[in-house]
Amino acid sequence: MTIQIVPLGAGQDVGRSCILVTIGGKNIMLDCGMHMGFNDERRFPDFSYISKTGDFTEMLDCVIISHFHLDHCGALPYFTEMCGYDGNIYMTHPTKAICPILLEDYRKISVERKGERNFFTSQNIKDCMKKVIAVNLHQTIMVDDDLEICAYYAGHVLGAAMFYIRVGEESLVYTGDYNMTPDRHLGSAWIDKVRPDVLITESTYATTIRDSKRSRERDFLKKVHDCVADGGNVIIPVFALGRAQELCILIETYWERMDLKVPIYFSAGLTEKANHFYRLFINWTNEKIKSTFVHRNMFDFKHIKAWDRSYIDSPGPMVVFATPGMLHSGTSLELFKKWAPDSKNMVIMPGYCVAGTVGSKVLAGEKKIQIDAFTSVDVNLQVKNLSFSAHADAKGIMQLIRQCDAKNVVLVHGEKSSMGFLKSRIMTEFGIPCFDPANGTTISIETSHVIPIEMSASLLKQHLIRQSEARDDSNEGLTSSSSPDDSSDDSLESSKRKTPSTVKPKDKVLIQGMLVMDDGKPIRLEDAEEALDRVGMAKHKVRFEVRKAYNAMALRLAVEAADQQKMNKPEDSHAMDMDSAEGASDLYDDWDSDAFALDLVYIALQKSIGGHIKLSRKDGAIVVRSVKIRAPTDDDEFERGGLLVGWDYQDEDLATRILSVVALTLCRQPQIS
Repeated sequence: MTIQIVPLGAGQDVGRSCILVTIGGKNIMLDCGMHMGFNDERRFPDFSYISKTGDFTEMLDCVIISHFHLDHCGALPYFTEMCGYDGNIYMTHPTKAICPILLEDYRKISVERKGERNFFTSQNIKDCMKKVIAVNLHQTIMVDDDLEICAYYAGHVLGAAMFYIRVGEESLVYTGDYNMTPDRHLGSAWIDKVRPDVLITESTYATTIRDSKRSRERDFLKKVHDCVADGGNVIIPVFALGRAQELCILIETYWERMDLKVPIYFSAGLTEKANHFYRLFINWTNEKIKSTFVHRNMFDFKHIKAWDRSYIDSPGPMVVFATPGMLHSGTSLELFKKWAPDSKNMVIMPGYCVAGTVGSKVLAGEKKIQIDAFTSVDVNLQVKNLSFSAHADAKGIMQLIRQCDAKNVVLVHGEKSSMGFLKSRIMTEFGIPCFDPANGTTISIETSHVIPIEMSASLLKQHLIRQSEARDDSNEGLTSSSSPDDSSDDSLESSKRKTPSTVKPKDKVLIQGMLVMDDGKPIRLEDAEEALDRVGMAKHKVRFEVRKAYNAMALRLAVEAADQQKMNKPEDSHAMDMDSAEGASDLYDDWDSDAFALDLVYIALQKSIGGHIKLSRKDGAIVVRSVKIRAPTDDDEFERGGLLVGWDYQDEDLATRILSVVALTLCRQPQIS
């Protein structure tokens, strides 16, 4: 069984997110975004990869949109209304509400201002949104009889979600964009330990580990304050929703505390829209916003006013939050062209800029930027890059991998060089395969096939009793309160034995049994004896026996030394309880090295496992379950001067432990004090 993944966009690149996944025979498109660095056919994904004939509805089982940013949803109306896809589209309720507004703004800029043709219309956007099915967090949606999806909170922006997708026994998680660090208005991303076969994660900041949030906020406020104090204008390019609200809350609080009078503006209309959506979807914000919302709307700003184009030539300093965030069009580009030549002014880039945009050229330090075929700008203003991006950094990506316990990782939405570094780190730290495919490159990931098996109650009970007896020094597994009684018989021991009061299961537990397969019934794991009795077959026993040799003379010298020490010490100060060992008295009159060796082994086993597993002495031998330690007889092929240790195959682990105790006891002199 395999899962196939091919990026149609965001493969070793940021922008135009569109991942095609084939899982369990189902074809799913994850996101359908546009690239802000292109103004030609390259801005949209190459949908001909899915179908050369345009029958996209037949080829795809569904489309999933992670959030409302245009690099994740900007191509959706083009794909549905102009390419002809007519199937189901899934996204969260906030994403469904905000998407059409941003798409319409994008259409106006592209068509009405730039004069582009062959572009989707306002009606196309409305018709596209009619195909959308909104989902709630943690709501399992059955797309069909086999395909199920479930949304998890992703932070990042209002309504952003990670999606868990399952078909039969195969599963994957697609993150979209996410943030593992809570901020002033949104919580951190979270997902169950779903153990997907594949985790497809963004890697925008694959090589970045951000400094503390408080330090970044302090640096941001200082730079803004210093600039306006010197009479300069500050332009902060942001997208309509997301980081804009985060920074507005921050600067509003600072202006209030410092009693500053310098005007702050926000692109017209966006403040009202933001208020509306945050009020409508208040349950998507963090706990602080929820708790104060009844008494005070955090987004009703006192110092931040709506922007008007007539303010552009106003004297005196000002701060403007302008869209879009990458300076590729709109108010932010207009202000940049006006203010860039003056060194007193400042532009603060709070997020990531896609290659090819004006923002990326500004961050690259270019001093003369070609805006279009007719316009170039001299860049003399101060350029500051302060990361307030709501993407996970390298630490956050590693945290998510650990949180969901993925078996394979696929990196998308990042630069090739950064992906390579993170890829090697993931493989080294987690020991799991990691991939970073380029656009148009298909990767196939093998998945394991799980066979469900029922277990008989008697076998499970038998296993729990054995686990309760087993010693676990690390306090994992099962604990038991039973204590052995050497003088009791089996029935008394059974009555005293208690079931475990505390169960601490391990990730993997070995249980021995016999698989039974009946026609028309589930496969069943049963106790071997029960299964054989049911089918009338005799049990085949496999028993092992080894000889553990020792030096009899060394043992005799040890006994003499022990006897000498005992005569020189009070009778009640024995470190070794020789009274419990048979044949340990009068050792000189009737020396039996094998009997004494058995005594020493018995005492050693009492100390190591006697408090957890029953030991007994029967017919001159030590018995622990099926393990039997005895001296050789005349009928054995083994020579004297050694002990025989035998066991059944099912007690292999116990026998291994006992053999180590026997070896340590016989190969060194006993310590008697």
